[in-house]
Amino acid sequence: MTDMSFTMPPDLKTWIDAQVAQGRYADAGDYLRDLVRRDLETADQDTLWLRGLIADGLASGTIDKAPNVVIEEIIAERRARRG
Repeated sequence: MTDMSFTMPPDLKTWIDAQVAQGRYADAGDYLRDLVRRDLETADQDTLWLRGLIADGLASGTIDKAPNVVIEEIIAERRARRG
């Protein structure tokens, strides 16, 4: 493992100390390692979600219409549905 040293505002240190005091973590380092692990998991989930959206977009195909024409058609369809 690699050692790290940094300063932290008192209110954040108080928060960390409270988390350790609840017994879920052995010490401040354990708590911070858990936060980093959860952050990595969230980043991985976000990446997968974004890749899925990109794949959906690519799979939906393309159109040859100008963007302003597409927007006008969408507006017209919405107006028609509203009556």
